[in-house]
Amino acid sequence: MENVRTDGQLSESPLKGSWHEYFGNDNPIVLELACGRGYYTLALGRRYSDRNIIGIDKKGCRLWGGADEALKEGLDNVAFLRGYIEKLDEYFGENEVDEIWITFPDPFPKPSKENKRLTSKRFLDMYRKLVKPGGMVHFKTDNQKLFEYSLDEIESEKFLIMDVNRDVHRDLKEGSLLGVRTYYENKFIEEGKKINYLKFQV
Repeated sequence: MENVRTDGQLSESPLKGSWHEYFGNDNPIVLELACGRGYYTLALGRRYSDRNIIGIDKKGCRLWGGADEALKEGLDNVAFLRGYIEKLDEYFGENEVDEIWITFPDPFPKPSKENKRLTSKRFLDMYRKLVKPGGMVHFKTDNQKLFEYSLDEIESEKFLIMDVNRDVHRDLKEGSLLGVRTYYENKFIEEGKKINYLKFQV
């Protein structure tokens, strides 16, 4: 499912505001942003057959593997969208999304790149518009500075923080979705890094 104009640029999705029609049901819509190979997208789809899961990334080569796996497994509740996260409001309508997962995004450590961080005010404002009131946003990162920055931004924007965990795998409950490991997460754990997680309500 690729939304590309004739000039090669990604365009507004024709499915904006119509994703339930695409899936053919009224089930909740869950997004994984910058999903890469779609580890979490697939895990969510396998576990929650009553939810529509959409993985989003700008690189089609990353999405291909996840999309191929979803087709092989017959996961009709899983889709992948090639697009830019900063244009998320061009792909989804107001209050169309129920839940968002942000897993190991680029930390953009330079101050000049702050507005590219997926937990900056720029993106938090977008989530507030697209996610239904009461919907959840989940965030995982190995980067401690990004995690603390994200906590400060989320608190500043008056979102309700539901959970904070600075070492996810220390006391992980069996079967927890937080136990799903992405390619990069495995690398970070091998390097001895702790995995941070927070959940907040829109």
